Amino acid sequence: MADDHPAPDTGGTDPRSGMHHAWSALSYLIAGIGVWGFAGWLVDRWLGLDGMATAVGALLGGGGGIYLTVKRLGL
Repeated sequence: MADDHPAPDTGGTDPRSGMHHAWSALSYLIAGIGVWGFAGWLVDRWLGLDGMATAVGALLGGGGGIYLTVKRLGL
């Protein structure tokens, strides 16, 4: 009896695919900022730059995360 009803039309796209793209973009940004910020922090500790390398690393990581989001997800 359940086979008598057609499946609802979702417009041809899976609504969960948008959520997948959003989580991927967010994870690229967080990972980029975290990894490169940590690398900058290590350089700060090594050279004694008072946080300058951490800021540069976080900015480069954020830029890299945006680049990966655009490149891989085509947004």
